[in-house]
Amino acid sequence: MTADYHTLTRAAEAEQVIKKSRFICAVAPIKSEKDAQAFIAAVAKAHPKANHHVPVYLLGDDDHIQRANDAGEPAGTAGVPMLRTLQEMGLHDVVAVTTRYFGGIKLGAGGLIRAYAGSVTAAVKQAGISRRQMMRALTLSMPYAQLDRVTHWLGEQSLTITATDYQEQVTVSVAVPAAQAELVSRDLVDLTAGQVVPQLGALSPLLIPQPQ
Repeated sequence: MTADYHTLTRAAEAEQVIKKSRFICAVAPIKSEKDAQAFIAAVAKAHPKANHHVPVYLLGDDDHIQRANDAGEPAGTAGVPMLRTLQEMGLHDVVAVTTRYFGGIKLGAGGLIRAYAGSVTAAVKQAGISRRQMMRALTLSMPYAQLDRVTHWLGEQSLTITATDYQEQVTVSVAVPAAQAELVSRDLVDLTAGQVVPQLGALSPLLIPQPQ
């Protein structure tokens, strides 16, 4: 997975009481179906007397894995509304489980859809949303005479130096947005008249919390 996208900042839960029924939604960021299934199992274990545990999850840059289950609620009133809510928020690599303790009053199809969708919205608000940006590691080896010029230029570009190693030459490691890595590399070659030729390294994700 190499695309930039939005996901949850952390695991969280939120509770709503609607006509005496308790709806407790737990959400979390995940990396695999194994993560999702473990989270779903943990929620069910924490609420063994609940009437329903409705699980949904999305995986992949393009949501190539999507799972939703109504868990005993009328078809289309629980899992699908939860899944659609996550998709409408533009979230990826997330799991949500809404636990329902039935309060004795039936909500009807429309009421259930609103309750399950609303439970996800409330839990996501507690978890927060982050933009996952893929970063490319660049390694810059240079003569000491180039260090001030290069570090000043990196600061002007708001690029983060992650490590510096002082040996016969200085080696600086920089995290660069993946889409900009080749352009940054060319600019550094031009800036230093070819004395710095960046080496492209591995990709890694960076989570950037978004204002709510």
